[in-house]
Amino acid sequence: MTKIIGNNDGPGGRNESYKIGSRKNVSRKVAVKEVEKGNHTGAHVVKIGGQKYVRDNPDHSKKDNVNRNK
Repeated sequence: MTKIIGNNDGPGGRNESYKIGSRKNVSRKVAVKEVEKGNHTGAHVVKIGGQKYVRDNPDHSKKDNVNRNK
């Protein structure tokens, strides 16, 4: 499973881009499309305020959350 890490580079710490595996700056739009296609089985898409964002599937671990402390 490829790790997805939010860059917290948008207003209010929202993710406008993500680190996905070795790619350091994947736009939110591209990341959402990849997750919707099923390319990242450990993640899903949520819609907040009309915008789609990538989120990790729920589990009890904080170390693999999209918005984890680095």
